[in-house]
Amino acid sequence: MQVIKILEKLVGFPTVVGTSNADIVAWIRDYLQIHGIAVAVLPGPEGDRSNLFATIGPKEVPGYILSGHMDVVPAAESGWTSDPFRLRAETGTLFGRGATDMKGFLAAVLASLPRLTASPLRRPIHLAFSYDEEAGCRGVPHMIARLPELCASPLGAIIGEPSGMRAIRAHKGKAAARLTVRGRSGHSSRPDEGLNAIHAIANVLSRAVAAADRLTQGPFEHVFEPPYSSLQVGIVKGGQAVNIIPDSCEAEFEARAISGVDPTALLAPVREAAETLSGRGFKVEWQQLSAYPALSLPPDAPLAALLEELTGLEPLPAVSYGTEAGLFQRAGIDAIICGPGEIGRAHKPDEFILADELVACQAMVEALGERCRA
Repeated sequence: MQVIKILEKLVGFPTVVGTSNADIVAWIRDYLQIHGIAVAVLPGPEGDRSNLFATIGPKEVPGYILSGHMDVVPAAESGWTSDPFRLRAETGTLFGRGATDMKGFLAAVLASLPRLTASPLRRPIHLAFSYDEEAGCRGVPHMIARLPELCASPLGAIIGEPSGMRAIRAHKGKAAARLTVRGRSGHSSRPDEGLNAIHAIANVLSRAVAAADRLTQGPFEHVFEPPYSSLQVGIVKGGQAVNIIPDSCEAEFEARAISGVDPTALLAPVREAAETLSGRGFKVEWQQLSAYPALSLPPDAPLAALLEELTGLEPLPAVSYGTEAGLFQRAGIDAIICGPGEIGRAHKPDEFILADELVACQAMVEALGERCRA
């Protein structure tokens, strides 16, 4: 099947998050141009990574966006039974890094091009392929900012994250930050002559734990599991040896927010506690690593009805993982999640997708094309 051949090519590009994606962008651009589709390659500020935007049909008419990311998480973990960047097929099961998250969706979209371009569309279908989604949706904001010059205001965006081809209307927002505290080193026998960065950051960690405990008391949004916003300390590292006063310590924090709550605001108590350390002689650096808003599409939204029509399945209310969908919604574009594969297969060894799932996704995209042609 052509969709499998395309997926094999895409998986072969080791587009690990935070690295150059020039090769995959060039291949997709050339593939689209072969089918007579106008393509805009949109370099990001990093210099070695780009978003890609393409339009099938009249760009001056409101249409629909098919959105997916080209990057994947690293594949250095043990447990792979074959080369993660070489697609392996076993009786309809296709193994490889990104097969489910989310190059399977990209392959299904690209395999649909012959049908989508067979005759003119009355409403356009746009392809919005981003970079560094796995680092907290860092690439797509640059593309969203340029949409007004690329197309008429879209009717909706379908984000093809793995959902078992059942549309999903909501997810939590997320923010992550790194705190670095620098003190003064010295011999552990003279703690009075040093500034212990680990001791200093312990107060900040306690503040984070207390804030996390308070969030369990609400507010609540019961479509989610858990039904409240959350905060956690994910990484703490510092020190060299037990007899050396640690002159630096680093911690990373993550917050996930229900609808209507700013995830960056959830980290504010932690940042405030960190900033008090400056008055005690420590150097404090707070770096926001990523942030994206929650998605909340009403059940009666036209986009939800469209996806139910295209898939034959009633949309699910919500999922726990995050996507780029909230960023499209914040820009005034209705967004929904729907893609092949299951999220439980992602980010682990021997990630896989089923050939039948690719076929189902391709059928959905082609059905959207017929809807836009009518």
